[in-house]
Amino acid sequence: MREECGVFGICHNNLKNEIAQLSYLGLFALQHRGQESAGIAVSSGKNILVYRDLGLVGEVFKEGILSTLQGIASIGHVRYSAASLNSWQNSQPILQEFAGGSFALAHNGHLTNQSELRTIFGLSDQNFHNCPTDSHLICKLIQTTREKNMEKALEKIIPQLKGAFCLTILTEGKLIGLRDAQGFHPLVLGRLGDGYALASEDCAFSIIGAQYLREVQPGEMIVIENNRYRTKQILAGNKKALCIFEHVYFARPDSNVFEENVAEIRERIGRRLAQEQPAEADMVICVPDSGRFAALGYAHEANILYQEGLLKNNYIGRTYIQPNQKLREYTVKIKLSAIAGIVAGKRIVMVDDSIVRGTTSRNLVKLLKNAGAKEVHVRISSPPVNYSCHYDIATPAREELWTNRFSLDKLRQWLEADSLGYISLKGLTGVFQKNKPADFCTACFSGEYPV
Repeated sequence: MREECGVFGICHNNLKNEIAQLSYLGLFALQHRGQESAGIAVSSGKNILVYRDLGLVGEVFKEGILSTLQGIASIGHVRYSAASLNSWQNSQPILQEFAGGSFALAHNGHLTNQSELRTIFGLSDQNFHNCPTDSHLICKLIQTTREKNMEKALEKIIPQLKGAFCLTILTEGKLIGLRDAQGFHPLVLGRLGDGYALASEDCAFSIIGAQYLREVQPGEMIVIENNRYRTKQILAGNKKALCIFEHVYFARPDSNVFEENVAEIRERIGRRLAQEQPAEADMVICVPDSGRFAALGYAHEANILYQEGLLKNNYIGRTYIQPNQKLREYTVKIKLSAIAGIVAGKRIVMVDDSIVRGTTSRNLVKLLKNAGAKEVHVRISSPPVNYSCHYDIATPAREELWTNRFSLDKLRQWLEADSLGYISLKGLTGVFQKNKPADFCTACFSGEYPV
């Protein structure tokens, strides 16, 4: 099962009364990475307590709950899952027993070799049936090692895992962070006073006043205890496969992902898009919020006025990560509205980050034209999404992908747009300065799967 999630962890011996509140704030900053469930696990040094439930962070942790979660270390999790799999059982962190005591685990990613793992570790059909998610499977594998030391247990099982995984693991006395060998998704290390924190994105550090230190490297394990940390490379540094969709859509603009700022990258993508797919227009607008910086870049490069022509209802979650198509269509209609006083009579370039199923783009073109827009030219700041992701961005099955089903012109007609243009794959991967094109996983565009 594919999941796109956010993980957070903090270890600080002197913040017993605040440790859960800090995790709560960190999860708030990562809410964009998952809106179906949230959870926090706290270790007192002797035992672990977990609270998790379905809903947004602010809905799950109602008044009084955080005060019951006190300790020296904590991990947190926000989750989005594949369709029809949103249940309390699948929320995280997961609390389990192993030979060395209790542990809690939070996971972002997707394993591609579940069947192989069944054989290697001798899991019966019944045992495997009790593993509804990859996270449960990893817990089961830890238990099979019979190791009392969590680090040794992880060194035994992690080399067997294939695919994408960022893990935060809490034992009675340690906080552990792990990243897969290809580094598909981000995991970063920060410092807060005498303690340390881990997070999917460094935007979670600024809200708690932590200082960003560095990325957890692909294949690296970081162990934090007693207000110190140590590292060990437990997986060979294979060829990188950094998920380019993190920069296109998923990460927050104020985050630095793969050592490059997301807002700056999106602005460069927009400039390249304007060079490759120009349009005669009166104004450029974005599909808020993930299309904003690409639209700004497009407008600057094309020397066309930038305007906010679509108004977003900030109380509606991301349509892309809603669990079913009917709900996605409903939320699109109430999430965005056109500002007629701005768009009426104008030729519009509408910049969005991607077209997956096409629901949002089609409805927005209709909204703009119903509001009086003379023309609507759709520009997309990523190449056509033609293939499913196997590493957890949870794109739908290939037959559900509109760009896979239709030619560019047929898709334009279906959208009822006056023109449709995408950035090229070469153009997209060419905007980065600290990462080479070959460092990225672009399988959802190219079909070339690195694992």
